[in-house]
Amino acid sequence: MRKLLKAFVRDERGVSAMEYAVLAGIVAVALGAMAATFSTSVQTMFTTMFSTITANQAK
Repeated sequence: MRKLLKAFVRDERGVSAMEYAVLAGIVAVALGAMAATFSTSVQTMFTTMFSTITANQAK
């Protein structure tokens, strides 16, 4: 049982996948925080843009 446990601890084959998973989680949290912070600004920007496009099409 000890040999199996030591072999499991020394095995580094899945380390890269775990690092990528942690990095993806950090990126997802950062994007979520940015979306929450800038949601009003982005919504205002798109509303203004669509209003301008609609007004220019009506001319």
